[in-house]
Amino acid sequence: MTKTKGRPVIIVGGGIGGLAAALALALKGIRSVLLEQSAEFREVGAGIQLGPNVFRRFEALGIRKAIEAIAVFPDNLIMRDALSGDEVTRIPMGERALKHYGYPYAVIHRADLHQVLLDACRAQPLVELRNNAKVTAHAAGDDGVSVTLADGETIAGDSLIACDGLWSVFRDEIVGDGKPRVSGHIAYRAVLPAAEVPDGQYENNVVLWAGPKTHLVHYPLRRGELYNLVAVFHSNRYEEGWNSFGDPEELNERFRNQQPQVHRLLDKIESWRMWVLCDREPVANWTKGRVTLLGDAAHPMLQYLAQGACMAIEDAVCLAGKLSEGRNDPNATFLAYQQERYLRTARVQVMARVFGDFYHATGPVRELRNTMLGNRTPEQAYAGNEWLYNG
Repeated sequence: MTKTKGRPVIIVGGGIGGLAAALALALKGIRSVLLEQSAEFREVGAGIQLGPNVFRRFEALGIRKAIEAIAVFPDNLIMRDALSGDEVTRIPMGERALKHYGYPYAVIHRADLHQVLLDACRAQPLVELRNNAKVTAHAAGDDGVSVTLADGETIAGDSLIACDGLWSVFRDEIVGDGKPRVSGHIAYRAVLPAAEVPDGQYENNVVLWAGPKTHLVHYPLRRGELYNLVAVFHSNRYEEGWNSFGDPEELNERFRNQQPQVHRLLDKIESWRMWVLCDREPVANWTKGRVTLLGDAAHPMLQYLAQGACMAIEDAVCLAGKLSEGRNDPNATFLAYQQERYLRTARVQVMARVFGDFYHATGPVRELRNTMLGNRTPEQAYAGNEWLYNG
């Protein structure tokens, strides 16, 4: 039955999580108004990885074909030791992984994923998209919610989903856990035209060069036209945001003594964008009455499992399903949604930290890592990721 009557669900934040939530609700017959504070809907960043788990949700959202038309499907996931140059492990993707998981593994430009979701929302009459809509205040009661925008307009809704990211103002009210946890790791990102990749170094793989307190990841984007680079290292530097300019001297100093292939890629980039990696401690509750959190607002995580966007999209599909079953009691519905999600997302948050330590290992821990991963068969690697990709 289509549920178009009554007030809409208010969604705050027009990123990947917010758009996925609006689309998922529309497909369940639930009207929403999505409020984005920026002048336009856009996504900052470059490449992200898409595990088999999120392709299940793409299918549920009706966008799998659109994603597959612009994503790149790597042949392998490879870890190499940045000091010795040795290949530590190689996990075949492609048909072999598809057969195991039932869904593929891909990489995509973040802006392309965002655009697919945006186009799908624009095609849905039950989704109202609003730009220049900065929420400055909100109120929630037993019978509904309302938000006030910067221009003074008030919007009433049935309930509210906060998709306002790592620095969520709604989380501060619901959870009250202060500022995000600064990991001490910094990420530099850049994108090269494929033609500028050093000779012999372009490959259709996701490659991670693991070094002492550093790593470099690279893989192709946009049908192989671009090459995505992300360099991560330990640093005390701290700046809020996702789009600050990096310091090439600091970058090269952190990666000194590493393999020539690493430096040839780093040297190709004249302008790096940087961000400080942060997360939060997992929590079991991110709901208060008719207000709930989604994505990074609920469970921000480090990027070492490449699951931030994937978890937000999983949230959206789960939440829409719960709302379609229990629209008359948003609080109970939101509690059921977080009950289904909080242990899974907490596990990803915790394991992302563990993987960060593993990637950046030094001394005997580095040797143990290389031995452990080097002795795995592809089938053992697949089995080790089943909790994540089949979850």
